[in-house]
Amino acid sequence: MYKENFEKAIDFLKTDIMGLRTGRASVAMVEDITVEAYGAKQALKATATITLADSKTINIEPWDKALLADIEKGIRNSTLSVNPVNDGKLIRVILPDLTSERRVELSKILHQKVENTRISIRKIREEVKDQIIESEKNKEIGEDERFKLQEGLEEVVKEYNAKIKEIGEKKEKEINTI
Repeated sequence: MYKENFEKAIDFLKTDIMGLRTGRASVAMVEDITVEAYGAKQALKATATITLADSKTINIEPWDKALLADIEKGIRNSTLSVNPVNDGKLIRVILPDLTSERRVELSKILHQKVENTRISIRKIREEVKDQIIESEKNKEIGEDERFKLQEGLEEVVKEYNAKIKEIGEKKEKEINTI
């Protein structure tokens, strides 16, 4: 049961760092940007078709052309730090080359997100430990079983921390690749 919670934490990290801009364009960078559409906030992917024109350009074609200005505003207000180009039919997001300062800034943001995921894993571990101790107090399991379960839990936590480290290192390499 608790492995499912660990997996959710890993999946959230993967999704969260997809939006970090690297040297290459990716649909994932913009698809979750919040856009004001029809009086409600929606994800960009729910209002438009998003395609890659080349390795530095993302094309966003709204299904309703009346949303062009709203989509442009949503992109400007996002954390991407880009200037979208609206040609009346679609919006182009052209990614400039990353400066070394921006790469350092992105690396710091990445490390923060990775650490937040580690904290989530630790919180889950503590909750599971508490459940194990509670089970022993209620005489549902014995002391030997408690130690066995706690050891198993620690092994799983080590495994997930290794996954987090691997994901972080891979993304950092991507950010620092020129």
